[in-house]
Amino acid sequence: MIAIVDSGSTKSDWVVLENDFEEVFRANTIGFNPYFINSEEIEQELRKNEDLMGVAERLEKVFFYGAGCSSESLRKVVQVAFDKVFVNAKNVIDHDLKAAAYAAYDGKPAVVCILGTGSNSCYFDGESIYEATPSLAYILGDEGSGNHLGRELVKAYFTNKLPENLHKAFDERYNLSIEKLNKNVYDNKFANAYLATFSRFVADYKSEPFIMQIIYRCLSDFFYAQVLPYPQIKEAEINFIGSVAHYYEDTLRAVAAEYNLRVGEIVTKPINNLVRYHKQYLSN
Repeated sequence: MIAIVDSGSTKSDWVVLENDFEEVFRANTIGFNPYFINSEEIEQELRKNEDLMGVAERLEKVFFYGAGCSSESLRKVVQVAFDKVFVNAKNVIDHDLKAAAYAAYDGKPAVVCILGTGSNSCYFDGESIYEATPSLAYILGDEGSGNHLGRELVKAYFTNKLPENLHKAFDERYNLSIEKLNKNVYDNKFANAYLATFSRFVADYKSEPFIMQIIYRCLSDFFYAQVLPYPQIKEAEINFIGSVAHYYEDTLRAVAAEYNLRVGEIVTKPINNLVRYHKQYLSN
């Protein structure tokens, strides 16, 4: 029995399969980003999930692809917890960029981008993954992400840039004070996920001209910072993973067209494609 896991900063999607890839069940946990959660907390969260604990000792392999798992020391945070819970399994901990590359792969080299709570990009030729720029995470980077969209909305609200109708709608939905905001941003290890929650307001009002400008600006920043550095972009497709890419597909394609670039596949939830890739390319 094996498990394949795609984990962002907010949530993790699990698929448990027999060794012949017949699906047994699916599960969800919070995201296990080692920048924001430690080994003990990961172990506690895993043990809360009755479905996973019911098969914990039967699992032979666990393939975990997670946001933040970009270095050996960060992967170790997750590894320690998984080795304590899935004691009979070979636990393989890797970066979510690899999951994105696998999920978007259709036999052709491509630039692959993640646009979810956070953002990132890579070039995948079918064998090797190459990053033109490092991820600078939610304070210095994450352009175009849910975190970025939420951050820009909140800034516009508190600096009185929102049009009156949007300011009123924001007030009614959140009743947010600067004190509460600062506590949730500066005294909260999940500040990136907190800021990303405001992107739901952006999605709800995405037809408003002011909100359209925020979306366009954030996605333009993403292309400038995380897509244009790849020399392969003129020839390769640019594939996207994540809910932000899905919700703002029209704007995404418009921004790409401004740069004379070609957007290929947009995958909202990569877990299905990730399972398919494992079955097709990694099952032997």
